[in-house]
Amino acid sequence: QVQLVESGGGLVQAGGSLRLSCAASGSILSIYAMNWYRQAPGKQRELVAAIGTGGSTNYEDSVKGRFTISGDSAKNTIYLQMNSLKPDDTAVYYCNMKIGKFGYSPRDYWGQGTQVTVSS
Repeated sequence: QVQLVESGGGLVQAGGSLRLSCAASGSILSIYAMNWYRQAPGKQRELVAAIGTGGSTNYEDSVKGRFTISGDSAKNTIYLQMNSLKPDDTAVYYCNMKIGKFGYSPRDYWGQGTQVTVSS
């Protein structure tokens, strides 16, 4: 069984910072993709940041220059450093990884979600 456990959300004032973490555990053979998504009330879930196995990164336009995604392959953990937070960043943040297990095709796994609230 594979589990993704998130931590680091909370309430912060506009302009502040938060760091999210997501640790994968279980029978992991390989991790092929690592992403952070968010879903605000009444809106669809959107991709915020992605990091490939080679370290390449991509960001949604509204967070470029403010958010940084990083990973620690030895710990099967990814992070999302969020700086200069804005009220529009308020959402539930989900980590997502495409993980391969021995004898199985790679599939997507999701964290439980962590609430980020930015007050004005």
